Amino acid sequence: MEHKLDAIFAALADPTRRAILAMLLEDDMAVTDVAAPFAMSLAAISKHLGILADAGLIARERRGRVIWCKLEPDGLRAASVWMQGFGQMDVMDLDAFEAFLQTADAQGDHDDLENQSA
Repeated sequence: MEHKLDAIFAALADPTRRAILAMLLEDDMAVTDVAAPFAMSLAAISKHLGILADAGLIARERRGRVIWCKLEPDGLRAASVWMQGFGQMDVMDLDAFEAFLQTADAQGDHDDLENQSA
């Protein structure tokens, strides 16, 4: 169980992976569509997707020649149960999680702008 939690929290630690999860909250996406908004190679995005898949947060499925990614609805359950054990969190609310991801993504964009201007 602890290894699974480590993988989940490590996956969530990266702003690119959180942004990918936020995108997949909307709908399943082809890998190339996931990669489109990012200024990085398709190989780098594939690595991020692999980390998310290994953590159980997304699933990848080949449909013809295209690989599709989808959010795994139970992927965060282990982390949610662990956090609930501290009595600080209610049952997982995906709307709240989406808002968190969007806020974290926006904060990451703000941090990136600050780093570029320094």
